[in-house]
Amino acid sequence: MPGSRPRPLDGYFLEDYAPGDRLVHATPRTLTAADASLYLALTGSRNPVHCAAPLARAMGHPSAPLDDLLVFHVAFGKTVHDVSFNAVANLGYADVRFLEPVYAGDTIACESEVIGVKQNSSGRNGNVYVRSHAFNQHGREVLTWARWVMVEKRDPASPAPAPVVPDLPKEVPGSRIAVPGFLKPAALDPRATGGTRLWDDYAVGESLDHPGGFTIEESDHMLATRLYQNTARIHFDAFAAKSNAFGRRLIYGGHVISLARALQHDGLENAFAIAAFHGGTHANPTFAGDTVYARSVVTGREGVRARNDLGLLRVRLLAIKNAKLSEVPTPATGERHPAVVLDLDFTVLLPRRS
Repeated sequence: MPGSRPRPLDGYFLEDYAPGDRLVHATPRTLTAADASLYLALTGSRNPVHCAAPLARAMGHPSAPLDDLLVFHVAFGKTVHDVSFNAVANLGYADVRFLEPVYAGDTIACESEVIGVKQNSSGRNGNVYVRSHAFNQHGREVLTWARWVMVEKRDPASPAPAPVVPDLPKEVPGSRIAVPGFLKPAALDPRATGGTRLWDDYAVGESLDHPGGFTIEESDHMLATRLYQNTARIHFDAFAAKSNAFGRRLIYGGHVISLARALQHDGLENAFAIAAFHGGTHANPTFAGDTVYARSVVTGREGVRARNDLGLLRVRLLAIKNAKLSEVPTPATGERHPAVVLDLDFTVLLPRRS
C-alpha cells in the first residue's frame, strides 16, 4: 500500500490505495517573496493585503501574508506525486479550512490519509478520497482539506477494490472557522482596496457578474503548475494526453480557482482573506485558449463570535468559460451547465461596521 513501500517510478494507481493508508509527502517547501510575486504575475490577483506590507502590518500581520490560494496550491502540489500523479481529473473539494496565515520564509510540509476508494463502472479507473494536512516549520497546522480524484487503474482486469465512499461534511460551520485574534479589519483602507462595500452591504441572494475576463495561455498555466510543483501527468505530458478522452492536456483546476478569485476582486474588493471552502467541483474541463469569467452569488452572512469588526460572507463562485455572463443562467445547486467549469462554495472575511 502507499507509504509502506518505495513509491513505484510510474506512481500509484487505483489498486494501490486502501482506506487508512497514510502518506507523508516529499519535498517540504520554503515559500519566498519571489513565489508571491510570480503568483501575482500569473493570476493578476489584486488583493492589497498580499501586495502592501504597510497595510498588512496595520491589520496586525508581521508582514504581508502569502495569498491563501498560493499556499493552497503549493500544499496541494505536495500531495500530487502520491495521490494524483496518474489522475484522469481532480473532481472536487470539501471541508477546506485555512487555519493560520503563512508568510514568506515559512516552510510547508504535508501528509495525507486515504479515506475512501471506489472503482468506476468502466473498470478502467476510479475515485480516491483523501484528507490532507499542511504544517509550517513550527509543526502548526496551517491548512487542511479533503478532496477526491479520478485515478487510472494499472490493470483494468485487476479486481475492483472494496468500495468505501466517505461521508464528507456539507459545510464548514462558523464555529470551526479560524480567525486570527490579532486581526484589525478596520485598518483595511478603501483607498487601497478600491471599494467601499463591507460585510454589512451584501444581501443574501445577491448576484455579482464580475466585469473582467482571463484567456488562459498554455505558457501561463504551465508556469503556474510548475510553481506549485504539481506533477500530474494530465497537465504536463502533451504526447500522452493525445490518448485521453479529450485528446489534450487539462488546465489545473486550481489555476481556474485563482483566476476566478482574482476576477472577483471587482465587486468584493474588501474580502481580505479566504476562511474556508465548504465544497467545490470542477464541473467541466478547461483548456488552453479558453476565456474565463466569474460570477459570485452571496449565499450567507454570519458574524464572528466575540467580534463586531468583521464578518463571514459565504459566496458561490462560478467560473464560466467562452460565454457571455448575461447569457448563462446560474445553475441550481447540484446541476451543471456546459459553460460552467468551476462551482465553488466558500467563505471570505470582510470588515464590518462596528
